[in-house]
Amino acid sequence: MLRTLRAVDFRCFSGLSLEIPAAGAVFTGDNAQGKTSILEAVCVLVRLHSPRTRRMPALTRIGGAAGFGIAGEAWDMERRVRWQGGLELAVDTEPRDGPGAYLADGGLIVWMGNEDLDLVRGPAEGRRRYLDFIGSQIEPGYRTALARYRRALKAKNLLLKDPRPREEEIRSYEEVMIAEGSMLVHARARIVELLTPRAAFAQRSVSGRDEILTLEYRAAGGMDLRAAMEQARERERRQRQSFVGPHRDDLLLSINGLAAAEFASEGQQRTLALALKLAQGEALAAARGSLPVYLIDDVFGELDPGRRNAVLHALPAAAQKWITTTHLSWLDDSQGLGGMARFVVRSGVAEPA
Repeated sequence: MLRTLRAVDFRCFSGLSLEIPAAGAVFTGDNAQGKTSILEAVCVLVRLHSPRTRRMPALTRIGGAAGFGIAGEAWDMERRVRWQGGLELAVDTEPRDGPGAYLADGGLIVWMGNEDLDLVRGPAEGRRRYLDFIGSQIEPGYRTALARYRRALKAKNLLLKDPRPREEEIRSYEEVMIAEGSMLVHARARIVELLTPRAAFAQRSVSGRDEILTLEYRAAGGMDLRAAMEQARERERRQRQSFVGPHRDDLLLSINGLAAAEFASEGQQRTLALALKLAQGEALAAARGSLPVYLIDDVFGELDPGRRNAVLHALPAAAQKWITTTHLSWLDDSQGLGGMARFVVRSGVAEPA
Protein backbone atom coordinates (compact mmCIF):
# COMPACT_ATOMS: atom_id res chain seq x y z
CA MET A 1 0.00 0.00 0.00
CA LEU A 2 2.48 2.63 1.22
CA ARG A 3 6.10 1.80 0.46
CA THR A 4 7.67 4.96 1.81
CA LEU A 5 6.79 7.87 4.06
CA ARG A 6 8.76 11.11 4.36
CA ALA A 7 7.94 14.19 6.39
CA VAL A 8 9.58 17.53 7.14
CA ASP A 9 8.61 19.83 10.03
CA PHE A 10 5.53 17.75 10.83
CA ARG A 11 4.45 17.70 14.49
CA CYS A 12 7.56 16.73 16.52
CA PHE A 13 9.53 15.53 13.48
CA SER A 14 12.09 17.81 11.89
CA GLY A 15 12.62 14.98 9.41
CA LEU A 16 11.20 11.49 8.93
CA SER A 17 12.04 8.84 6.33
CA LEU A 18 10.60 5.32 6.45
CA GLU A 19 10.43 2.30 4.16
CA ILE A 20 7.53 0.01 5.00
CA PRO A 21 6.90 -3.56 3.78
CA ALA A 22 3.54 -4.63 2.42
CA ALA A 23 2.50 -6.13 5.77
CA GLY A 24 3.06 -2.82 7.57
CA ALA A 25 4.98 -1.74 10.66
CA VAL A 26 4.87 -1.68 14.46
CA PHE A 27 6.09 1.47 16.22
CA THR A 28 7.00 1.23 19.91
CA GLY A 29 7.96 3.92 22.40
CA ASP A 30 6.80 5.85 25.41
CA ASN A 31 3.90 8.28 25.20
CA ALA A 32 4.45 11.72 23.64
CA GLN A 33 7.43 10.58 21.53
CA GLY A 34 5.80 10.88 18.10
CA LYS A 35 4.26 7.46 17.40
CA THR A 36 0.75 8.78 16.78
CA SER A 37 2.13 11.59 14.62
CA ILE A 38 3.54 9.02 12.18
CA LEU A 39 0.07 7.55 11.68
CA GLU A 40 -1.35 11.06 11.43
CA ALA A 41 1.15 11.87 8.65
CA VAL A 42 -0.10 8.85 6.69
CA CYS A 43 -3.70 10.00 7.12
CA VAL A 44 -2.88 13.51 5.90
CA LEU A 45 -0.88 12.20 2.94
CA VAL A 46 -3.60 9.81 1.82
CA ARG A 47 -6.83 11.64 2.77
CA LEU A 48 -5.79 15.26 3.59
CA HIS A 49 -7.39 14.62 6.95
CA SER A 50 -6.11 14.60 10.51
CA PRO A 51 -8.11 12.74 13.18
CA ARG A 52 -6.63 15.07 15.79
CA THR A 53 -7.29 18.54 14.38
CA ARG A 54 -9.07 20.37 11.56
CA ARG A 55 -6.41 23.09 11.45
CA MET A 56 -3.49 22.49 9.11
CA PRO A 57 -1.26 25.07 10.88
CA ALA A 58 -1.49 22.94 14.04
CA LEU A 59 0.42 20.17 12.23
CA THR A 60 3.53 22.31 11.74
CA ARG A 61 6.48 21.56 14.00
CA ILE A 62 6.71 23.89 16.95
CA GLY A 63 9.88 25.96 16.86
CA GLY A 64 9.64 28.39 14.02
CA ALA A 65 8.81 26.19 11.01
CA ALA A 66 6.64 28.04 8.48
CA GLY A 67 4.92 24.91 7.20
CA PHE A 68 5.26 21.17 6.73
CA GLY A 69 5.69 18.65 3.94
CA ILE A 70 4.68 14.99 3.64
CA ALA A 71 5.48 12.70 0.71
CA GLY A 72 5.56 9.00 -0.04
CA GLU A 73 5.05 6.22 -2.53
CA ALA A 74 1.46 5.12 -2.08
CA TRP A 75 -0.48 2.82 -4.41
CA ASP A 76 2.41 2.99 -6.91
CA MET A 77 2.17 6.77 -7.07
CA GLU A 78 4.46 9.39 -5.58
CA ARG A 79 2.15 11.66 -3.60
CA ARG A 80 3.11 14.96 -1.98
CA VAL A 81 1.32 17.33 0.40
CA ARG A 82 2.82 20.65 1.41
CA TRP A 83 1.28 23.31 3.59
CA GLN A 84 2.68 26.81 3.90
CA GLY A 85 -0.22 29.17 4.29
CA GLY A 86 -2.10 27.00 1.78
CA LEU A 87 -2.09 23.47 0.43
CA GLU A 88 0.17 22.42 -2.43
CA LEU A 89 -0.67 18.97 -3.78
CA ALA A 90 1.07 16.81 -6.36
CA VAL A 91 0.95 13.24 -7.67
CA ASP A 92 3.91 11.88 -9.65
CA THR A 93 5.34 15.44 -9.68
CA GLU A 94 2.20 16.76 -11.43
CA PRO A 95 0.36 19.45 -9.43
CA ARG A 96 -3.22 18.63 -8.48
CA ASP A 97 -5.70 21.50 -8.52
CA GLY A 98 -7.41 21.18 -5.17
CA PRO A 99 -8.32 18.40 -2.73
CA GLY A 100 -10.95 16.84 -4.98
CA ALA A 101 -8.47 16.18 -7.78
CA TYR A 102 -5.86 14.93 -5.32
CA LEU A 103 -8.22 12.52 -3.57
CA ALA A 104 -9.84 11.16 -6.75
CA ASP A 105 -7.24 8.41 -7.16
CA GLY A 106 -6.08 8.20 -3.55
CA GLY A 107 -6.28 5.22 -1.23
CA LEU A 108 -8.49 4.29 1.70
CA ILE A 109 -7.84 4.68 5.43
CA VAL A 110 -9.28 3.25 8.64
CA TRP A 111 -8.10 4.92 11.86
CA MET A 112 -8.50 2.94 15.09
CA GLY A 113 -7.65 4.47 18.48
CA ASN A 114 -8.69 4.44 22.12
CA GLU A 115 -10.56 7.69 21.52
CA ASP A 116 -13.02 5.67 19.40
CA LEU A 117 -14.92 5.01 22.61
CA ASP A 118 -16.30 8.53 22.15
CA LEU A 119 -18.23 7.17 19.16
CA VAL A 120 -20.38 5.34 21.69
CA ARG A 121 -20.28 7.61 24.74
CA GLY A 122 -19.70 11.01 23.21
CA PRO A 123 -21.90 13.58 21.50
CA ALA A 124 -23.40 13.18 18.03
CA GLU A 125 -20.67 15.28 16.42
CA GLY A 126 -18.19 12.41 16.70
CA ARG A 127 -20.56 9.98 15.01
CA ARG A 128 -21.21 12.49 12.24
CA ARG A 129 -17.44 12.78 11.69
CA TYR A 130 -17.26 8.98 11.52
CA LEU A 131 -19.88 8.93 8.74
CA ASP A 132 -18.27 11.89 6.98
CA PHE A 133 -14.83 10.24 6.90
CA ILE A 134 -16.36 7.17 5.27
CA GLY A 135 -18.48 9.25 2.91
CA SER A 136 -15.52 11.32 1.73
CA GLN A 137 -13.78 8.10 0.70
CA ILE A 138 -16.56 6.28 -1.14
CA GLU A 139 -19.22 8.81 -2.19
CA PRO A 140 -18.31 11.03 -5.20
CA GLY A 141 -18.80 14.68 -4.35
CA TYR A 142 -19.37 14.07 -0.64
CA ARG A 143 -16.45 16.16 0.57
CA THR A 144 -17.41 19.06 -1.69
CA ALA A 145 -21.07 18.90 -0.66
CA LEU A 146 -20.09 18.89 3.02
CA ALA A 147 -17.85 21.94 2.62
CA ARG A 148 -20.55 23.86 0.73
CA TYR A 149 -23.19 22.92 3.26
CA ARG A 150 -21.03 24.10 6.17
CA ARG A 151 -20.33 27.44 4.49
CA ALA A 152 -24.03 28.02 3.80
CA LEU A 153 -24.97 26.99 7.35
CA LYS A 154 -22.45 29.41 8.84
CA ALA A 155 -23.74 32.25 6.67
CA LYS A 156 -27.37 31.47 7.51
CA ASN A 157 -26.67 31.39 11.26
CA LEU A 158 -24.91 34.75 11.07
CA LEU A 159 -27.89 36.24 9.26
CA LEU A 160 -30.33 34.74 11.77
CA LYS A 161 -28.52 36.54 14.60
CA ASP A 162 -28.90 39.89 12.85
CA PRO A 163 -31.47 42.09 14.68
CA ARG A 164 -33.22 42.52 11.34
CA PRO A 165 -32.83 39.19 9.51
CA ARG A 166 -32.70 39.56 5.72
CA GLU A 167 -35.17 36.91 4.69
CA GLU A 168 -34.25 36.82 1.02
CA GLU A 169 -30.57 36.18 1.78
CA ILE A 170 -31.44 33.56 4.39
CA ARG A 171 -33.58 31.71 1.88
CA SER A 172 -30.82 31.80 -0.72
CA TYR A 173 -28.47 30.05 1.70
CA GLU A 174 -31.22 27.60 2.61
CA GLU A 175 -31.42 26.61 -1.06
CA VAL A 176 -27.72 25.71 -0.95
CA MET A 177 -28.25 23.80 2.29
CA ILE A 178 -31.16 21.88 0.79
CA ALA A 179 -29.25 20.94 -2.35
CA GLU A 180 -26.01 19.90 -0.65
CA GLY A 181 -27.65 18.60 2.52
CA SER A 182 -29.97 16.31 0.58
CA MET A 183 -26.93 14.72 -1.03
CA LEU A 184 -25.37 14.24 2.40
CA VAL A 185 -28.38 12.67 4.12
CA HIS A 186 -29.00 10.19 1.31
CA ALA A 187 -25.30 9.29 1.21
CA ARG A 188 -25.23 8.82 4.98
CA ALA A 189 -28.29 6.57 4.79
CA ARG A 190 -26.50 4.40 2.20
CA ILE A 191 -23.38 4.29 4.37
CA VAL A 192 -25.33 3.14 7.43
CA GLU A 193 -26.99 0.47 5.30
CA LEU A 194 -23.51 -0.76 4.31
CA LEU A 195 -22.25 -0.65 7.89
CA THR A 196 -25.13 -2.26 9.75
CA PRO A 197 -24.70 -5.98 8.94
CA ARG A 198 -20.90 -5.71 9.09
CA ALA A 199 -20.91 -3.98 12.47
CA ALA A 200 -23.43 -6.47 13.86
CA PHE A 201 -21.24 -9.39 12.78
CA ALA A 202 -18.11 -7.75 14.23
CA GLN A 203 -19.87 -7.13 17.56
CA ARG A 204 -20.72 -10.82 17.88
CA SER A 205 -17.26 -11.94 16.74
CA VAL A 206 -15.22 -9.66 19.02
CA SER A 207 -17.46 -10.06 22.08
CA GLY A 208 -17.83 -13.81 21.66
CA ARG A 209 -21.47 -13.41 22.62
CA ASP A 210 -24.76 -13.31 20.79
CA GLU A 211 -25.15 -9.54 21.21
CA ILE A 212 -27.53 -7.86 18.78
CA LEU A 213 -26.11 -4.55 17.58
CA THR A 214 -28.33 -2.18 15.63
CA LEU A 215 -27.45 1.10 13.90
CA GLU A 216 -30.13 3.67 13.10
CA TYR A 217 -29.46 6.80 11.08
CA ARG A 218 -31.43 9.70 12.55
CA ALA A 219 -31.61 12.54 10.03
CA ALA A 220 -32.52 15.79 11.76
CA GLY A 221 -35.64 16.85 9.92
CA GLY A 222 -35.95 13.61 7.98
CA MET A 223 -34.96 12.97 4.40
CA ASP A 224 -36.97 15.90 2.97
CA LEU A 225 -34.94 18.96 3.97
CA ARG A 226 -37.12 21.45 2.16
CA ALA A 227 -40.22 20.39 4.04
CA ALA A 228 -38.28 20.26 7.32
CA MET A 229 -36.94 23.79 6.89
CA GLU A 230 -40.37 25.13 6.07
CA GLN A 231 -41.76 23.51 9.20
CA ALA A 232 -38.92 24.83 11.39
CA ARG A 233 -38.85 28.34 9.86
CA GLU A 234 -40.79 30.16 12.59
CA ARG A 235 -38.86 28.47 15.40
CA GLU A 236 -35.49 29.18 13.76
CA ARG A 237 -36.32 32.85 13.24
CA ARG A 238 -37.50 33.13 16.83
CA GLN A 239 -34.49 31.38 18.41
CA ARG A 240 -31.98 32.61 15.77
CA GLN A 241 -30.32 29.31 14.92
CA SER A 242 -30.70 26.41 12.48
CA PHE A 243 -32.42 23.34 13.87
CA VAL A 244 -32.70 20.98 10.90
CA GLY A 245 -30.10 19.59 8.54
CA PRO A 246 -27.14 17.20 8.44
CA HIS A 247 -25.27 19.25 11.05
CA ARG A 248 -27.69 17.85 13.65
CA ASP A 249 -27.90 14.24 12.43
CA ASP A 250 -27.03 11.32 14.68
CA LEU A 251 -26.24 7.62 14.46
CA LEU A 252 -28.13 5.73 17.16
CA LEU A 253 -26.34 2.66 18.56
CA SER A 254 -28.20 -0.06 20.45
CA ILE A 255 -27.23 -3.43 21.90
CA ASN A 256 -30.02 -5.93 22.50
CA GLY A 257 -32.54 -3.13 21.93
CA LEU A 258 -31.08 -0.74 24.53
CA ALA A 259 -29.16 2.47 23.91
CA ALA A 260 -25.48 1.55 24.09
CA ALA A 261 -24.37 4.85 25.64
CA GLU A 262 -26.71 4.45 28.61
CA PHE A 263 -27.14 0.72 29.18
CA ALA A 264 -24.15 -1.14 27.70
CA SER A 265 -21.29 -2.18 29.96
CA GLU A 266 -17.85 -0.68 29.42
CA GLY A 267 -16.70 -3.90 27.76
CA GLN A 268 -19.68 -3.84 25.40
CA GLN A 269 -19.02 -0.19 24.58
CA ARG A 270 -15.35 -0.83 23.81
CA THR A 271 -16.30 -3.79 21.65
CA LEU A 272 -18.88 -1.65 19.84
CA ALA A 273 -16.26 1.02 19.06
CA LEU A 274 -14.01 -1.67 17.57
CA ALA A 275 -16.94 -3.15 15.65
CA LEU A 276 -17.70 0.22 14.05
CA LYS A 277 -14.12 0.56 12.79
CA LEU A 278 -13.95 -3.04 11.54
CA ALA A 279 -17.25 -2.45 9.74
CA GLN A 280 -15.81 0.74 8.26
CA GLY A 281 -12.92 -1.20 6.73
CA GLU A 282 -15.23 -3.80 5.22
CA ALA A 283 -17.62 -1.15 3.90
CA LEU A 284 -14.78 0.77 2.24
CA ALA A 285 -13.47 -2.40 0.61
CA ALA A 286 -16.95 -3.37 -0.59
CA ALA A 287 -17.65 0.06 -2.05
CA ARG A 288 -14.29 0.66 -3.71
CA GLY A 289 -13.04 -2.86 -4.40
CA SER A 290 -9.70 -2.31 -2.66
CA LEU A 291 -8.42 -2.74 0.89
CA PRO A 292 -7.81 0.23 3.16
CA VAL A 293 -4.68 0.83 5.18
CA TYR A 294 -5.34 0.33 8.89
CA LEU A 295 -3.80 2.91 11.23
CA ILE A 296 -4.08 1.38 14.71
CA ASP A 297 -3.03 3.73 17.49
CA ASP A 298 -2.17 2.09 20.82
CA VAL A 299 -5.20 -0.21 20.82
CA PHE A 300 -3.95 -3.79 21.13
CA GLY A 301 -1.96 -3.31 24.33
CA GLU A 302 -5.15 -2.19 26.09
CA LEU A 303 -7.29 -5.16 25.02
CA ASP A 304 -7.73 -8.44 26.87
CA PRO A 305 -6.36 -11.46 24.95
CA GLY A 306 -9.79 -12.61 23.81
CA ARG A 307 -10.81 -9.33 22.19
CA ARG A 308 -7.29 -8.71 20.85
CA ASN A 309 -7.23 -12.08 19.11
CA ALA A 310 -10.73 -11.52 17.74
CA VAL A 311 -9.80 -8.11 16.31
CA LEU A 312 -6.56 -9.41 14.80
CA HIS A 313 -8.49 -12.26 13.20
CA ALA A 314 -11.08 -9.82 11.83
CA LEU A 315 -8.51 -7.57 10.15
CA PRO A 316 -7.91 -8.54 6.50
CA ALA A 317 -4.65 -10.50 6.32
CA ALA A 318 -3.68 -8.78 3.06
CA ALA A 319 -4.25 -5.24 4.35
CA GLN A 320 -1.30 -3.10 5.40
CA LYS A 321 -1.32 -2.21 9.09
CA TRP A 322 0.53 0.59 10.90
CA ILE A 323 0.43 -0.11 14.64
CA THR A 324 1.66 1.95 17.58
CA THR A 325 2.15 0.56 21.07
CA THR A 326 4.03 1.44 24.24
CA HIS A 327 5.17 -2.16 24.76
CA LEU A 328 5.40 -5.46 22.90
CA SER A 329 4.54 -7.85 25.72
CA TRP A 330 1.24 -8.63 24.05
CA LEU A 331 2.73 -9.27 20.60
CA ASP A 332 2.94 -12.80 19.25
CA ASP A 333 3.93 -13.36 15.62
CA SER A 334 1.51 -16.26 15.51
CA GLN A 335 -1.24 -13.63 15.71
CA GLY A 336 -0.66 -12.66 12.08
CA LEU A 337 1.74 -9.73 12.46
CA GLY A 338 4.75 -11.47 10.99
CA GLY A 339 6.55 -9.70 8.15
CA MET A 340 5.97 -6.27 9.68
CA ALA A 341 8.84 -3.84 10.19
CA ARG A 342 9.65 -2.81 13.76
CA PHE A 343 10.62 0.73 14.75
CA VAL A 344 11.41 2.44 18.03
CA VAL A 345 10.29 6.09 18.34
CA ARG A 346 12.09 8.44 20.75
CA SER A 347 11.90 12.23 20.86
CA GLY A 348 10.72 12.62 17.28
CA VAL A 349 13.13 10.06 15.79
CA ALA A 350 12.06 6.68 14.39
CA GLU A 351 14.77 4.02 14.12
CA PRO A 352 14.60 0.31 13.17
CA ALA A 353 14.21 -1.88 16.24
